[in-house]
Amino acid sequence: MTAYLLNLATLATIFGILAASLNVLIGYAGIFSVAHAVFFGVGAYAGAQVALNLVPDVLLASLAGGLLSGLLSLCLALPALRVRGEYFVAASLGLQMLAVTVFSEAHSLTGGHGGLVGIPPASLLGIDVSSPWRFLAVCVGALTLSLVSIAILMRGGFGRGLMAIRDSESAAEALGKNVPALKTIAVAIGCSLAGVAGTLFAFQLAFINVESFTLEQSVLLMAMVIIGGAGTLLGPLVGTLLLLLLPAVLSFIPFIPATEIGTVQQLVYGLAMTLLMIFRPAGLAAPSTGRR
Repeated sequence: MTAYLLNLATLATIFGILAASLNVLIGYAGIFSVAHAVFFGVGAYAGAQVALNLVPDVLLASLAGGLLSGLLSLCLALPALRVRGEYFVAASLGLQMLAVTVFSEAHSLTGGHGGLVGIPPASLLGIDVSSPWRFLAVCVGALTLSLVSIAILMRGGFGRGLMAIRDSESAAEALGKNVPALKTIAVAIGCSLAGVAGTLFAFQLAFINVESFTLEQSVLLMAMVIIGGAGTLLGPLVGTLLLLLLPAVLSFIPFIPATEIGTVQQLVYGLAMTLLMIFRPAGLAAPSTGRR
């Protein structure tokens, strides 16, 4: 039971980083992407390749995963600069489908459908951090650093500029905001953090394949942000805990057959989303008196 709870806590911190990174796009910049799992996957594959072929240092691998995801974020930033709203959602959907195909077919880099196996245990500056407690501490540290960085950025001029674009892009332009630059930087930050989360995910599982980076994963991440409260610092964490703990709770209910847990989970998700949109449209962590 202890090992199970430690694994669940570690996954919660990793997905907390991932949801917080998507919140930079959705909550602060108003960029509704359904391709965030792409950059999660890029970071996971990059970090795994560093661990397999160079050294299993979690810091070096995370830097590689975050940097590569940030560079490839231009694939998302370019359509974000040209289109918005439902048109951008469609463009990001296309990117998601294309990436899944690449992940499946690039056998030399991703292992194809078989994935990358045998990812070595993590170390940090020469110290073994592969034990469950130590790796959880590493993930908690990464989550804390991510949240502090986001909080500092969003309370400054950069964050105010992003939120101005979110609320009215034309008004932000009229006020002299450099909309293309702000959007590009926001996408790069969000995607880089997703890459770091992907690297931690690869070390945690010691195995990754394309099934973890599909459209369903992107939709789940968006649900975490929206349910918790987009545009709030702690909202994505609330959504992450809710959507990760729910399957665990359902698995302990004796009268639900194991084969039906997935179906019940989808019903509960749908009901929760419906009730939230009616009674708490801004999310669980958002102030009840306003949207944010």
